[in-house]
Amino acid sequence: MKYAESLKKNYEFRVVYRRGKSFANKYLVVYKLKNNKSDNRLGISVSKKVGNSVVRSRTTRLIRESYRLNEEYIEKQGWDFVIVARSNANGASYQDISSALIHLLKQHRVYGKQEDL
Repeated sequence: MKYAESLKKNYEFRVVYRRGKSFANKYLVVYKLKNNKSDNRLGISVSKKVGNSVVRSRTTRLIRESYRLNEEYIEKQGWDFVIVARSNANGASYQDISSALIHLLKQHRVYGKQEDL
């Protein structure tokens, strides 16, 4: 599966914030909105509340990598996702971020990995 395109423009983020549905947990907030395209698009937002530029960059990389590795399990196509890091994401491990993202994708009903028993 092709890696998701990025949301880059401010107005693209605003549309997803305004019209999209959101779920949140301790580390992340995920907004989802139908985009009527064949591929998913991903936007990541990490504010200065999370930490300095080094921490924000690390958090962004962790979120992007977690999404990339789980992208094949996202069953539905044609969505815009905006992932917002909360201040608790400062110092969180990759495993914390990954499990938080999977949890929220399951709440949005787009994650379809079969759990091994």
